Amino acid sequence: MRAAIGGGFLLATALATLAPAQETTGPAAASAHPYVGLWVTEDGQVRHELLPNGRYDEARGSRESAYRGRYAVTGSHIEYWDDTGFTADGDFVDADTLHHGGMILRRRR
Repeated sequence: MRAAIGGGFLLATALATLAPAQETTGPAAASAHPYVGLWVTEDGQVRHELLPNGRYDEARGSRESAYRGRYAVTGSHIEYWDDTGFTADGDFVDADTLHHGGMILRRRR
């Protein structure tokens, strides 16, 4: 998109190059994958909820919402960007098993 003012074209061009080729987060992308829902460790200490809006909310022990942030799923791989700044990832082994941060979480229905 060309802007009428000289610097506007350069800014529009620069912003266009920063835009991702394909959206991997947000409501449309999150609801498109089959992993939305609650994931829990066997001992119940970690409860990890993947929300349909591309956000996650993780409880640890008695700490509800211990970690929150956004996530993106590509195939069976998940990437996390926590609101505090750290990143993590994991892999869905099957429809009911998530390996994340050295833990095994199972889908809770």
